[in-house]
Amino acid sequence: MAINLSHRSTTTSLRSSIYDHIEENGRTYHRFRHGKYVLPNDQVTKMIIDIQHALFFLSLGRLHLAPIGPNPKSVLDIGTGTGLWAIEFAEQYPSTQVLGTDLSAIQPVQVPPNCRFEIDDAEDDWIFNEPFDYIHGRMLLSCFKDPRSVFQKAYDALDPGGYLEMQDFVFPGYFMGEPRTETSLYKWGQVICEASEKLGRPWANVPKYKQWFEEIGFEEVVEKKYYWPLSAWAKGDYYKQISVYAQADLLNGLDGMSLKLMGSMGWSADEVKEFLIGVKEDVKNTAIHAYGPMRVVYGKKPGVKH
Repeated sequence: MAINLSHRSTTTSLRSSIYDHIEENGRTYHRFRHGKYVLPNDQVTKMIIDIQHALFFLSLGRLHLAPIGPNPKSVLDIGTGTGLWAIEFAEQYPSTQVLGTDLSAIQPVQVPPNCRFEIDDAEDDWIFNEPFDYIHGRMLLSCFKDPRSVFQKAYDALDPGGYLEMQDFVFPGYFMGEPRTETSLYKWGQVICEASEKLGRPWANVPKYKQWFEEIGFEEVVEKKYYWPLSAWAKGDYYKQISVYAQADLLNGLDGMSLKLMGSMGWSADEVKEFLIGVKEDVKNTAIHAYGPMRVVYGKKPGVKH
């Protein structure tokens, strides 16, 4: 079976409801640990995750940047989402055992024989049978109350010489030149940041990743910076192609990102949707030079692989 309950979960009733979801405002959300993750898990979200996968691959030209070698033995993908990264990694490294974990059971059943998925919360204690050679996380900026503690768990779960790699978006994004504070896009970013702080899972932690890696004890820590224009204002074929995916990602994700967060600030669903009309117009406006920074941070656990 491709999807299992984590052996760390004691919620036996989950077995009968693993594919059930909570419905709110016409969107569905994970039932396991309901409320910990504020974004939906429905078909629109699955499409967005797959758009993000294409966007990351276009930016990086590969699935990972960490120099993990040709034959990693065991790999963990935390917050795997649709599992597309884990599946492609398993296909690229057929001798590797790949495990993807997530709060939502939205991964396919038909997967490579060396790939499996578990429903699990990365903020729980990590108890695995064997250490990992490589741990990967992508677009997890909205997931954790304390990302540093999750990185510490990853460090502890790595074999000496193993790598942790995080690929993430710097929220709320930037504007070329002075911030366009009069725009709905700018105001939306500020509200989302304030709401995420209020809910105890701030979205603005990505610039701290490198420092946290080093404090935890990772060696040879590398940070790579990328830039995603949100419309076709940037010059060059590469950035124009990036902007197509980045814009599709944001436009399709705005409703799901905003309903719960802005709702926590007292906005009604109708008020959120009305406000987002202006945000979406700003995203498509090539006169507004907005972009999203993306960073990849990886580091090695000291020692030699067993």
